Amino acid sequence: MKPKDAETVRTYAGQQVDAIGLQCPLPVLKLQKALRRCAIGERVTLLATDPASQIDVPHFCNETGHTLLTNRREADTFIYEVECKALPSAV
Repeated sequence: MKPKDAETVRTYAGQQVDAIGLQCPLPVLKLQKALRRCAIGERVTLLATDPASQIDVPHFCNETGHTLLTNRREADTFIYEVECKALPSAV
C-alpha cells in the first residue's frame, strides 16, 4: 500500500522513501530529508519513477558523500539503495 503523500516508511533495513509519481527534484529532496534523519551506516531505499532520477540520485550521492549501493530498475520503478555516510547536519 503506497502512502498517499509519498511519506518515508521505516523498514527492517532502514528507511524506504516512496517517490513514485513524483518528478524532479522531489525524489532527491525526499531522499535528502530521509538521510538527514538517518545514522551513519543506515540504509535508505528510494523508489522513483522519474527517469531523471537516474542522473540525479548518483550525482546527489557523489556531491554529499553518501554511498549509492544499488541502482536497479523493476518495470517502471527505479530502486536506489543509499548508505548514509555523511553527518546528518552536513546533508
